[in-house]
Amino acid sequence: MAEVAEKKPSKKKSEKYDKQTYLKWYETMLRIRRFEEATLQAYGKQKVRGFCHVYIGQEAIAAGLVTAIRQEDPIVTAYRQHGIALSRGVSSESCMAELYGKETGCVKGKGGSMHFFSKEHYYFGGNGIVGAQIPIGTGIGFAEKYKGTDNLCVTMFGDGAARQGALYESFNMAMSWNLPVLYICENNGYAMGTSVSRTSNVADIYKIGEAFNMPSEQVDGMRPESVHEALKKAADHIRDGKGPYFLEIKTYRYKGHSVSDPAKYRTKDELNSYKEKDPVKMTEARILDDKIASKKEIEEIKNKIKEEIAAATKFAEESEYPPASALYEDNYVQKDYPFIKD
Repeated sequence: MAEVAEKKPSKKKSEKYDKQTYLKWYETMLRIRRFEEATLQAYGKQKVRGFCHVYIGQEAIAAGLVTAIRQEDPIVTAYRQHGIALSRGVSSESCMAELYGKETGCVKGKGGSMHFFSKEHYYFGGNGIVGAQIPIGTGIGFAEKYKGTDNLCVTMFGDGAARQGALYESFNMAMSWNLPVLYICENNGYAMGTSVSRTSNVADIYKIGEAFNMPSEQVDGMRPESVHEALKKAADHIRDGKGPYFLEIKTYRYKGHSVSDPAKYRTKDELNSYKEKDPVKMTEARILDDKIASKKEIEEIKNKIKEEIAAATKFAEESEYPPASALYEDNYVQKDYPFIKD
């Protein structure tokens, strides 16, 4: 499996990005990391049930999204999605409550780990079927074009979903109709436990886009700077009316595919080599080494996030489960739909 080249913190003071941007990236990544660690603890106590896929290791992608696109740009993604929802502004409390299956969750406890959703945050999931979100995102992009906005739809998927037929149909439609869709493959190297090299002779997934003459690039996904730059370039291209763009963002998950996965298909050396590129630790080191912010400011962010996640966990613990009758709610727009009975 190809590795992302290691890039150590610059010894020169950063001039390209300001202090606010770096602290925004750091806070976003740290929030996701601590949230996911709390999720794993809750799962171990059987407070969270079912499938659960954490975002630990991939936080730089979520951070880059925050600064590179607009809040009103819709996003649709796959089931490893807690971090993306948090980066969009969905609260830690409503996300944690959803994991607990409580009625105060972002989808009233009915979605769980894989199915977060928030209309007010332009966040359209959280989809459990591999690759299903690709045509959904393409359709959302079509809707934005039909309505005459200059929004784009960020459509995210993993390396395993890149082998689904729906991707090829969507790419063809998006290019034919010049749709405002930013396709992102979060390539963490493994589709469940199967490496990219075992699923296709095309290991560089961005090359798939080239078959459709879609602008396509490979991006270092362990640094928020490189993610931001690639996303901003792609977003500008799309907003200029030039059609869709495809980014393969090379990243790595430090945990298994899901909580139940011991990840024995990869070596400790491989895992440790990527932990040396930990986006949270590397960004903190860059901020301090380049004197972008003080150690005191970093500690203030850490304390803020610690309190926030503790409060979110307490909120989830104390919230109520939805009543059984809630199964019959929110299924149809028509309130008196005659074919559903409680």
